[in-house]
Amino acid sequence: MNGYDPVLLSRILTGLTLTVHIIYATIGVGVPLMIAIAQWVGIRKNDMHYILLARRWTRGFVITVAVGVVTGTAIGLQLSLLWPNFMQLAGQVISLPLFMETFAFFFEAIFLGIYLYTWDRFENQKKHLLLLIPVAIGSSASAMFITMVNAFMNTPQGFEFKNGEFVNIDPIAAMFNPAMPTKVAHVLATSYMTSAFVLASIAAWHLWKGNRHIYHRKALHLMMKTVFIFSVASVLIGDLSGKFLAEYQPEKLAAAEWHFETSSHAPLVLFGMLTEDGEVKYAIKIPYALSILAHNHPGAVVTGLNEFPEDERPPLYIHYLFDVMVTIGVFLMVVAAAYWLGSIFRWKWTAKKWFFGLLVAGGPLAMVAIEAGWYLAEVGRQPWILRGYMKTAEGATSSAHVDTMLVLFCLLYMVLVIASAIVLIRMFRRNPVERELAERSNNGEVAP
Repeated sequence: MNGYDPVLLSRILTGLTLTVHIIYATIGVGVPLMIAIAQWVGIRKNDMHYILLARRWTRGFVITVAVGVVTGTAIGLQLSLLWPNFMQLAGQVISLPLFMETFAFFFEAIFLGIYLYTWDRFENQKKHLLLLIPVAIGSSASAMFITMVNAFMNTPQGFEFKNGEFVNIDPIAAMFNPAMPTKVAHVLATSYMTSAFVLASIAAWHLWKGNRHIYHRKALHLMMKTVFIFSVASVLIGDLSGKFLAEYQPEKLAAAEWHFETSSHAPLVLFGMLTEDGEVKYAIKIPYALSILAHNHPGAVVTGLNEFPEDERPPLYIHYLFDVMVTIGVFLMVVAAAYWLGSIFRWKWTAKKWFFGLLVAGGPLAMVAIEAGWYLAEVGRQPWILRGYMKTAEGATSSAHVDTMLVLFCLLYMVLVIASAIVLIRMFRRNPVERELAERSNNGEVAP
């Protein structure tokens, strides 16, 4: 048992599970909306290329849902197994959103099954599209309820704290805590943006390889317009998140910005490195920007990290996570805007191979930004698991077998990620767009 640390191992295992789950959960939230958009456009324009987009995306979506169920179940198990003290204290308060999250998933799964197996069974395709609406609502509602739990961990309310226990619990007040609006809005907007960019990236990949089929062009055009809308929304919500942090979690904002002394006219610190003696080097400082981000005024006072006890300060490396998230987010919005303007003004360089290369990179980069954002949210809450009431070390298990669980779950996630990737690649390689279009053309459904 020498060197064995159940708290550290529990944090590693939970972080690993979230890292894997976030990929499938983000796709699970965003792709149903993209399918609905494609099918709706196809019906409105009577264009079977868009209908085929919806068909093919649905097949891939089902695979990611299957893996997401496994990783989501693992998170549920680990909440009780790795964080029993946290669940004992807060379990009654967060049970309602956890139950609602499960109900929303069942709602989504039931209608997804019906939608999947009723293609071609409706003469009026609008009726078939109606079956997809509950899927999109269920997936987004599932994300909303589980994000409410996370928001509660940042700004807990809806109870009285007496003798080390929560009493007089109001679950509705707990769900609608101060962190909920910005967190839920940011999770949904970024999930839609990332999913759209992943699908656009796949279309751009075919164009980059020289396959300029109209199917891929339509897929790219539709998804890049969607990316632009949700990337702008993500930036606006990100601004509101900064103001939320300034009011409710100023230590997280100060740590993310390496803002140590309370001061007015605070600059926004981008990039750079922090020396051992606390000096910031090689950073880009935008004058007044942090004051504006925090309080909408260039002369506003922003609370510094030195105002907080050392044992209640988040790790300072979250600054790098913030940089990664913001830099990629701005890159994605600029690329989407360039594509959108290029399609309007017919800029030829947006059809060049190098630009398709940028679009191909956009999908994986969007997922990296999602991961960095979640790490920023979770690490930035440290040392608290429930801010102000329970520190992370107090909530963890003391079990002697967390290391064994870590190894087993590592193997499970490796199998899931590799197997799902192989299944998706083989599924689409063995049934390429050209062949499916030709088959449907023979049936009189679509022009080849």
